[in-house]
Amino acid sequence: MTTEPRRTDGALAGLARFCYRRRRLVLLTWIVGVIAVAFLGFGYGAAPDNDFSGGDSGSARAQALIEKHFPERQGDTLTLAIRADRGIDDPAARQRIEKVIAELDASPLTGPMISPYQDESLVTQDRRIARTTIPLARKEVEKTAAKPLVDTVRDASGDGVTLGLGGSLAEKAETPPQGSAESVGIVAAAVILFIAFGSLVAMGLPIVTALLAIAAGIALTKLVGHLVPAPDFTVIIAAMIGLGVGIDYALFIVTRYKDNLQDGDDPETATVRAITTAGHAVLFAGTTVVIALMGLIVMGQRLMTGVAVATSVIVLVTMIAAVTLLPAFLGFTGRRINSLRLPRRTSRPRGADGVPSRERRPLAERWAGVVQRRPLVAAILAGAVLLVLAAPALSMRLSLPDASVQPRDRSSYISYEILSEGFGPGYGAPLMFATEVDSGDGDLRPVIDVVSGTDGIAYATPPQVSSDGRAAFFMAFPESGYQDAATADLVHHLRDDVLPRAPGGDTIYIGGPNAATIDNADQVNARLPLMIAVVIALSLVLLVALVRSVTIALQAAVMNLLAIGAAYGVLVAVVQWGWLGSALGFPTAMPITTWVPMMIFPVLFGLSMDYEVFLISRVREEYERTGDTRRAVTLGLARTAKVITAAAAIMVAVFTTSLLGPDVAVKQGGLGMAVAVLIDATIIRMILVPAVMELCGRANWWMPGRRAAKVTSAAQVMVGEGAARA
Repeated sequence: MTTEPRRTDGALAGLARFCYRRRRLVLLTWIVGVIAVAFLGFGYGAAPDNDFSGGDSGSARAQALIEKHFPERQGDTLTLAIRADRGIDDPAARQRIEKVIAELDASPLTGPMISPYQDESLVTQDRRIARTTIPLARKEVEKTAAKPLVDTVRDASGDGVTLGLGGSLAEKAETPPQGSAESVGIVAAAVILFIAFGSLVAMGLPIVTALLAIAAGIALTKLVGHLVPAPDFTVIIAAMIGLGVGIDYALFIVTRYKDNLQDGDDPETATVRAITTAGHAVLFAGTTVVIALMGLIVMGQRLMTGVAVATSVIVLVTMIAAVTLLPAFLGFTGRRINSLRLPRRTSRPRGADGVPSRERRPLAERWAGVVQRRPLVAAILAGAVLLVLAAPALSMRLSLPDASVQPRDRSSYISYEILSEGFGPGYGAPLMFATEVDSGDGDLRPVIDVVSGTDGIAYATPPQVSSDGRAAFFMAFPESGYQDAATADLVHHLRDDVLPRAPGGDTIYIGGPNAATIDNADQVNARLPLMIAVVIALSLVLLVALVRSVTIALQAAVMNLLAIGAAYGVLVAVVQWGWLGSALGFPTAMPITTWVPMMIFPVLFGLSMDYEVFLISRVREEYERTGDTRRAVTLGLARTAKVITAAAAIMVAVFTTSLLGPDVAVKQGGLGMAVAVLIDATIIRMILVPAVMELCGRANWWMPGRRAAKVTSAAQVMVGEGAARA
């Protein structure tokens, strides 16, 4: 039987040979390049943009009217919430409260404040709870500059007086940095690599390669931000993805390099063969991830386009590092790749065909045999488990985090709790009704009366007319909170049923942060199916080109959808339903953050295709060598199970470290991606793939046209030649 062809020609082979022989030049170029890009990116990169508003939604139109005609309402504000057990008029309580107000008013960051002792509307009837709005003197305030204001309010609580400072700036100011989460992920990856390779040198190559690529990639994303702005969570998500794929891509190449050395190749030939086989798969896999990420553009959201571009840049840099920097490193290590080894038993020799004999078969090969003996049962059981896990996704609700879902010791949550108790849970979810008027005498009172009488509305404010007399607005406060499904239902009811029946109501737009979040969620729900379809279609084209089989490409798409659906379901059960949520760092049950499902789908689909590419490309090699589908699947699984398991373990470790951070939205994204990778590497790769391929048999390699016939004939010829030699 023929052995695997030695692929040492072609463009990739030439690149690998150049990087191996000119390793000092390549390494120096990378180091100088990373330093230069880091200097520019971290020194002159664009600031994040967190404004998800815009578009043609009702909230966007309302916001545009307010910005144009009510400039005095521009800029961020803070809210001081006060609760006094003995009432705010108690002398000791009043002294404490007035002292805090004076300190806040004296800050150069704040504008003129109105004390609750001056305005009775700011105090509840029992005078136990009060509030006041704090305007900011500047439009842009750094969160670090606002931290002293939060500390002032926090330190003033005591002796029966509880104070909280709310507002988006306060939330950001008291949110700690991500901390050591990425470091924990790197340490976990190092441990997994050391166990997998048993060598400190082999362990270090993927990590160093990935870290250099990530440093350059993150700096580039900051520079790209000048052209395509992205929100602040982009760097964290991009770093997680880059660390995961960067280590994984290097892991696949180093594993193939070690196998080639074991097969008798010299270091240079082993490097070239590793790049032309595993490196070729890396380029296809990385391209699939990039294409999947660029599917975010279909969502039609400016900032998500920025996320797509930034994360794609990270993946592209890790791909380039894997096929250029890593060959240079391999040139330095040579046969010393196994230096500083972990003591372990010496592996026993393989048979003449390079495969261990029956009594020495690896566990993955024996497991594949078990699945292949009962493929229908295995496929049905695995599919049922995935569908059960995916079921909760049918009840997914989308929103954006607010103060109500922050940790209970945060000042912003304390402010939310006090204001909800005193002024109702809808105080933090105001609806702003804006419209253009012909003159300053535009009368909105009939509309206000209709809105006030709507079930679910607590109260509405009197109308205000702009100074130019061209626009008017009023506010209404719902009885339900920001995260409640009833609030979204109320907004839809007002738009669809209430306003159209009110005099002039058809020209009134509902805006405000709450309505903007609802509109954003509606847009995601409407466009997500289109994005899924585009990502699947483009990924299928690439996979067909790589494995030369329509059947396998379709199998991969369906299985990846099942894995992602299961991840969505687990995410809903943990985050939205609260199952084990507190144990995983979620302060309370909450809706899924709006950007999470549309962000993690392309990432997960691309990563799932990674594992599909590395497994199926090896299966394809074995099929072309043997012409036997069952044998090809068995050997392909046996030879890739260890590396795919290690790669998946690294991904899971990197993604779950997000649970150590403070951002609940990033935690959701990390949890969803970790669950999907775990499911993909276990249920999908170890059960569904061998079971379905066994059921399909020769149909696995179906390809329309003459190309498929040529491939099949070539495989048959190879088998015949092998038999003749035998």
